[in-house]
Amino acid sequence: MITVRTLFRKKENKEKITMISTYDYLSAKLCDQVGIDCILVGDSLGMVFQGKNSTLEVTLEEMIYHTKAVRRGVKEAFVIADMPFMSYQVSLEKALENCGKVIKEARANAVKLEGGEEIADLVYKLVSIGIPVVGHIGFTPQKINTIGGYRVVGREEEGERVKKDFKILEEAGAFMIVLETVPSSLAREITEGAKSITIGIGAGPYCDGQVLVFHDLVGLVEEIKPKFVRRYLNGAELFRKALSQFKEDVEKGRFPTEGESYG
Repeated sequence: MITVRTLFRKKENKEKITMISTYDYLSAKLCDQVGIDCILVGDSLGMVFQGKNSTLEVTLEEMIYHTKAVRRGVKEAFVIADMPFMSYQVSLEKALENCGKVIKEARANAVKLEGGEEIADLVYKLVSIGIPVVGHIGFTPQKINTIGGYRVVGREEEGERVKKDFKILEEAGAFMIVLETVPSSLAREITEGAKSITIGIGAGPYCDGQVLVFHDLVGLVEEIKPKFVRRYLNGAELFRKALSQFKEDVEKGRFPTEGESYG
């Protein structure tokens, strides 16, 4: 089973770490079967799974539900659960309680929090009581209303703030930090001096590992395709073809056959 120590060994040995974000038993099982290192149960499920416009409406109960489903499909991978918007920003006490529920009830191996300096005290406290923390800086979807939409974060003077947030999270005890939609040169500079593990999404090739959303990778999401997404399969077209064939077979009496029926 993959642990924090396993992941740090990969970083030390310059072996790239793989991470997939997904939300259900079957896709998690497939990821685990091929040896994906980490599975992130992301609050992106609000958009990918629920069809909403942002991650902001996702609830703690929904995250626990989906993390439980993923956990049942995993034997080896390290499971990380996103803490949704307003589940950790209200108070330190409430945040500790909610993160504890995700670890205890959903059996996640770690929690992921968005933000930098403003969550450092929480990160320190969580780590001190035995809850591994993954940070998330650069573009942070839970702050989309203040960031002003989807964009690259960290160019020019913004880069100093990203580097500062990384250092603060690292010192607070975050063992892994996701860098989202930041310039490749900035991600390289951060990674070269980092003790924590860096995971990139839209951050170039120099991070310690990479993460993509399962549904993006297999081509089930067609409406948008960010620059950083590589589609390894045209899944949506394959699914439509199968469904169309089923429809035609039923309508023309070709399904079910006698061999697919009970006597």
